[in-house]
Amino acid sequence: MICLDAITPTKDGILLEVEVSPKSDKFRISGYNEWRKALEVKIKSVPQKGKANKEIINEFSKITQHHVEIMSGHKSHHKTLKIYDMDEKELLNILKHYF
Repeated sequence: MICLDAITPTKDGILLEVEVSPKSDKFRISGYNEWRKALEVKIKSVPQKGKANKEIINEFSKITQHHVEIMSGHKSHHKTLKIYDMDEKELLNILKHYF
């Protein structure tokens, strides 16, 4: 199960730390990295011209049904996502289906 260390509540949503691995066969949430305190995510896209970032935003928007934005890590494997109008409990409830 995801550790709460990857989630930070804010006044208008939550911040979620993710560690991204590109060039997978499909998008999937593969686990939780305790050392990096981040959700491990595998994506299909290559990290070129924003393709990977677009896939991450689109997939997390579909999963959560909320607006998602990358706050930091645009050119890094480690990213901070902001999911608007969502709380920790709601996100954990969604993510438990992936573990």
